[in-house]
Amino acid sequence: MSRKEANITKRRLRSSYFTSIISISLVLFLLGLLGLLVLNAKRLSDYVKENIGFAVILKENVKEVDVILLQKSLDASEYVKSTKYITKEEAAEELKQELGEDFVEFLGFNPLLASIEVHLYAKYANPDSINLIEKDLKQYDQIKEVFYQKSLVSLLNENIKKISLIILVFSSLLLLVAITLINSTIRLSVYSKRFIINTMQLVGATRGFIRRPFLYRSAGNGIFAAFLAMGFLAGLMYAAQKEFHEIISFQDIEIIGILFLCVLLFGIIINWISTFFAVSKYLRMKVDKLYY
Repeated sequence: MSRKEANITKRRLRSSYFTSIISISLVLFLLGLLGLLVLNAKRLSDYVKENIGFAVILKENVKEVDVILLQKSLDASEYVKSTKYITKEEAAEELKQELGEDFVEFLGFNPLLASIEVHLYAKYANPDSINLIEKDLKQYDQIKEVFYQKSLVSLLNENIKKISLIILVFSSLLLLVAITLINSTIRLSVYSKRFIINTMQLVGATRGFIRRPFLYRSAGNGIFAAFLAMGFLAGLMYAAQKEFHEIISFQDIEIIGILFLCVLLFGIIINWISTFFAVSKYLRMKVDKLYY
């Protein structure tokens, strides 16, 4: 083989190596992205649930002291995450902005009542729990009624269940596709070295001796590809946390650590297993079949 041909072969091998690494890292990135979604799925659903509250409408002549006591009592409840007291004047101002006209001036009086806006913890933000909470709140003398959109709460809980099922199915399919893609990439890489494997067998090398460098290289490639994928994920998370800082944050060290560890282990294990079976295939293959 001439020097020119040797250089061409080296460039092809180098190109094949980098193509393999990039392909595997992109697949691991997609898996990491899916893992990020799965690990944050509960937090996302909790965030949505806790942003849907209900209004505790107060009676007309409730004293300020009684309102403060009621609000403190609600804040102390196990099911309440936060409360906000809205005076008659604040309620009128909000409605005025929504309507675009001053209805108080038109009517000559303010028909609205003061209220306390209540946000529940996620595990209580379901129709059954809210019905029990509503019955409990109606026992207070200061409360006239409890208002919330029952259909919205029911629809929200149903949609979260459906979305969770869709994410589970999609995760399974993507995992299968990822394993197939990584396996195919590694098989192509080993295929290009099938004659080297056969030559090593001809000079008396054992199967374990032949497999070892392939497995070491495969594990190294998996680690390198995993770190590339983690770099892409870190960049995406950094950009996303500006918009979704309450859901995704670099302060969640535990979640990020679990995610990156899973990406790293998956990259090493799938590469190692695929390489093991790919090399074993060519160790068993007869010489005449290597040309096909």
